[in-house]
Amino acid sequence: MALLFHTGLYQITQTQLISKPMKISIQVFTIFFAFLLGVSNVAAKEISIIRGQVHDQKGEALPFANVMLVDAQSESMITGAVTDESGNFILESSRSGEFKLLVSSIGFETFKSETFQLNAGEKKDFGALSITEEIAALGEVTVRANRPEVIIEPDKTTVNIEGTVMAEGNTALDVIGRSPGIYVDQEGNINLNGRSGVTVMINDRQTYMSAADLANFLRAMPAENIKSIEIINNPSSRFDAEGAAGVVNIKLKKNNIDGVFGNVHVGGQYNGQFAPNTGVTVNVKKGKWTNNASLNYSEYAVYNDLEILRNFQLAEGLSVFDQDSRITTRGKNLFFNGGSDYEINKNHSLGVSVQASSSNGTDISKALTQVSNPGTTDQNFLRSINDSENSNYRLFGNFHYVGLLDSLGTKITTDVDFTKMHSDAAATLSNSYWLNDAEDQASFDRIRNLNNMDYTIFTAKVDFTKPFGKGRVLETGLKGSWVKSDNDLDLSRSIGEGPFNPDPNSNRFIYEENVLAAYASYKSKFSDKVSFQAGLRGEYSDILGTSVTLEQENAQRYFDLFPSMFVQHKVSKDYQIIYNANRRITRPNYRLLNPFVFYIDPLTTERGNPNLRPQYAHNIEMNHVVKGAYQFSLGYALTTDVFQQIFEQDQESRTTTTFNANLDRSQNINFRAIVPVEITSWWNTSNMLQMNHAQWKSQIGDALLDVSQFSYMARSQHNFILPKGFKAELIGMYMSPMLWGQATIGAMGGIDAGVTKSFAKDKLTLTVNGTDLLRTQVIRADVQFDQIDTFFRQYRSNQGVRLTLRYKFAQGESFRVSNRSGSTEERDRLN
Repeated sequence: MALLFHTGLYQITQTQLISKPMKISIQVFTIFFAFLLGVSNVAAKEISIIRGQVHDQKGEALPFANVMLVDAQSESMITGAVTDESGNFILESSRSGEFKLLVSSIGFETFKSETFQLNAGEKKDFGALSITEEIAALGEVTVRANRPEVIIEPDKTTVNIEGTVMAEGNTALDVIGRSPGIYVDQEGNINLNGRSGVTVMINDRQTYMSAADLANFLRAMPAENIKSIEIINNPSSRFDAEGAAGVVNIKLKKNNIDGVFGNVHVGGQYNGQFAPNTGVTVNVKKGKWTNNASLNYSEYAVYNDLEILRNFQLAEGLSVFDQDSRITTRGKNLFFNGGSDYEINKNHSLGVSVQASSSNGTDISKALTQVSNPGTTDQNFLRSINDSENSNYRLFGNFHYVGLLDSLGTKITTDVDFTKMHSDAAATLSNSYWLNDAEDQASFDRIRNLNNMDYTIFTAKVDFTKPFGKGRVLETGLKGSWVKSDNDLDLSRSIGEGPFNPDPNSNRFIYEENVLAAYASYKSKFSDKVSFQAGLRGEYSDILGTSVTLEQENAQRYFDLFPSMFVQHKVSKDYQIIYNANRRITRPNYRLLNPFVFYIDPLTTERGNPNLRPQYAHNIEMNHVVKGAYQFSLGYALTTDVFQQIFEQDQESRTTTTFNANLDRSQNINFRAIVPVEITSWWNTSNMLQMNHAQWKSQIGDALLDVSQFSYMARSQHNFILPKGFKAELIGMYMSPMLWGQATIGAMGGIDAGVTKSFAKDKLTLTVNGTDLLRTQVIRADVQFDQIDTFFRQYRSNQGVRLTLRYKFAQGESFRVSNRSGSTEERDRLN
């Protein structure tokens, strides 16, 4: 989870689910791990293999079509798969009897085979299956699904949400937060399996946005635009090594009509402030050209009530700082995303895509601090008003090429990306000081902060895939990235209404980073029941940080290897075990490396750390999958050089400084259970339990941090299909107390609910969502370490109501769309 404690422009970020002290030994987890491992010895039945290839009427391969093996009498699904980019599919079953094969894809009529007999251990090849284009307009087709389909593969879990209740009336951020193993905190930070450091991609391409910008973008994107979400807990070597916790890949709908389809939405949210949003998405296909564009405008409004109590133990006695503040934030975001693809022929295509965004906002923080002094009844008061404005402009361009080199699926893809970003921030911190009741005699000073940032990022990559048949695939690739950031921090002070004079903590910092990478990955089978994928990625990093003001340079050059391994054991038709292991890296974002000093108030500062090193995570996981739906996972992560926000207090001057530093290590053992239950045909639930046992150990100054705790999170989501076009959703969540470094976070929970009503043959939908209905998502944190004694209480305006009206339009004939891959991770670290 992530916490955000604000005082003015300051924020303290927590990013992981850990917990309250509990004496639970690692031996317990070891025994449980061994127990689960032993289950893999269960005897398995003979497996039948069914294969084939799906074509359209023109004989062209149809990728990403759903293929299902169903019982011939009841037509209940036995197993299913999705065709690959060449239209191929493979199904496995240990059942004998009479069956049918169903094939479906958006824009095509469902294909149903004749009844056929299948015996255990038999291999059956259907050859080429041709499915018929749907003549009716896409807008007249209604897909009614109770819950999203979950497809579990050795290296990822895919949640197909298209046409489900989850996709209606929600945002992209909403449906990501309700996917298996994912939690989205109040700030929009995405956590996977209780850990931060998630890399987010859209259509296999990195989002290139800071955490805050990404959250705003996903809030503005209707879930109606999403086809599926891929959750990759332990990414293979094909992915950049950046991102210790894993990858979330959002697959958007692709145009399946020779014509136009899209949607328009308008809505708003009220949580004490009103924030409207609107947007339009259009996809156009004509001949060999496929074009898409979306424009979304959204406003963000939130208030943050924060209480901070700090105790300083002085030689004369105890001094207490009691601060109450409210931070009011408003922001406006405009985001454009567009692309155009040209199909040279059925094997080769190229295209371009562009993202352009602008955002501007204001933060007004009003805080009153009361200070008690030992040995006297006198009270000192400090009133601070921090008034800030910020703006951000970003342009991203991509050129890509995809070539299929033979009928086996040999493929080469290339991507070239360019990013340019500029950010401005201006803030004035005004402070008044007085003793007891003499506010009319207060002294006054001001601190002005001007911060300009420019980023330029260029990346290029090429990937090569070579299938050898019988499930054997070799993947190799090269990538290079070049980053330059220029951060100019101008600080000045004034006494009273006097002129502003330069502050010695002003600083200009230039950061340059070049990373070259190469990888190879091989996929094959040990047997019909056991398949594997092994890979190795190497990355060379050349980094230079220069403080122009201080005339200091900090250079880092290092080469790292990142291995990965996946093994899938299909014990029986209803039970499989997936083992995976890898090594990942998380580099500090660029701003943290700047040796700046930022004033939160006269007694509180934040500073950067140019000596921050990357952190490395070593991950292993075992996932038990029962009947393709129930998951029970056990994982272990060891992170070294983990960077963490540190609190530092000076008892004599009674000042507090925060900064990020590398701790020695942290360990995390986690267990995850996902249990979907369909109670009736109109009521289904998805339930998740996440448990973590975490340990932190590091020397911080003169004190040793050595803590270990157990925590858990439980979430239950209920979907209801109601009469007369109504659909409803109810979600409950609870998180136990947790620990993150020096801080202990109290327990909290919440309930969200929503209702959707469809009109005009499901083309028009009206949705009303309520969040934090009981106003229980209150964050309480306590820091008791060495001489630090601090308590926080924070409530952001989570309780609110959101209304969305969406209209969907579509017209045209079906056609085939090529798939392509994408690139890089560098812009995730801009925040």
